[in-house]
Amino acid sequence: MPHIIVLGNEKGGSGKSTTAMHIILSLIEDDLDIASIDLDFRQQTLSRYLENREEFARERGIHLPMPIHRVPERSESPVVEKAQAEEREGLENIFSELRDKVDIIVIDCPGSDNYLSRLAHSHADTLITPMNDSFVDLDLLARIDADSLAIEGPSIYSEMVWESRKRRAMRDRGAIDWIIIRNRIASLEARNMQRIRQVLNDLGRRIGFRSGPGLSERVIYRELFLKGLTLLDLRRSDIGADGVEELTLSQVAARQELRCLIDDLHLPVRERTALRPTG
Repeated sequence: MPHIIVLGNEKGGSGKSTTAMHIILSLIEDDLDIASIDLDFRQQTLSRYLENREEFARERGIHLPMPIHRVPERSESPVVEKAQAEEREGLENIFSELRDKVDIIVIDCPGSDNYLSRLAHSHADTLITPMNDSFVDLDLLARIDADSLAIEGPSIYSEMVWESRKRRAMRDRGAIDWIIIRNRIASLEARNMQRIRQVLNDLGRRIGFRSGPGLSERVIYRELFLKGLTLLDLRRSDIGADGVEELTLSQVAARQELRCLIDDLHLPVRERTALRPTG
C-alpha cells in the first residue's frame, strides 16, 4: 500500500483541510505521486478547495499540479451493518485502485465521529491531528484538572486513536505515528500557550504522540482557498502574490513553517524519493 496520511480531529475549525491541501502540494513538489480522499461528506472542504483550484487554472489558462482525488459514496442503507459494509467496501476499492498509482494517500476526515473516519484512522501510517491553541480543543485529547493542569485521563478522541492503533496492529502489525500540530498560533507568546504546551508535552509521553510544528494564524490561508491556491503557488510567474512577484515577509515565514511541518513528518517514502538517481 502507499503510505497513508490521515488528518483527523473530532472538532471542526482546526485547519485540517488547509493543512491537508498544503501537505498534498508540498509532496507533489517533492516529485511524489499523491492521491487525496475527502471523507467529510457534508462540508467537503478539501474537495471544494480542489474545485476552486481547477477553476482558477482554467480561467488563467495555466497548469496547476493536482492530486488524484476521490470521494467515497455514502451508503443510503438504513441498516447500520449493511451501511458500514458498503462504506468499508467503497474505501477499500479506492485503496485498491490507487495501490500502484501513487506514493502517498492523504485522507481528510470530518470534524465529527463516524464509521468511515474511524476506519481511515485504523489504516493510517501517519496521523496528523491539528488543534487550535485552546483548552477547548485539548479537551478532546484529555481531561485536565483546572487548577493543577494534571492529566486525569484520556478523552474521547484519544480513546478512538487507541482503538485504531489496536485494529491496525491486529490487521498487519503496523504502527501509527501520531503527530499533534498546533495551528493558528498567535504571533505573541501568551501564558495560555505556555500552559497548553506544558500539558501537551506531558500528555504526549502518556498516550503516545509527538508534537510537530503547525501553521500560524495568517489571513493569506483564507484568501488562498477561494482561488484553490497554496503558499507554494505564489512564486509562479503566472500567478504572483497579489499581483507582485516578491513574497511578503509573512508569506516567506509561512512557507518556512510549511517546510518545517513536512520535514517533521519523517515520511519514509519521501526520504527514498530523495535518493532516486536524476537524469
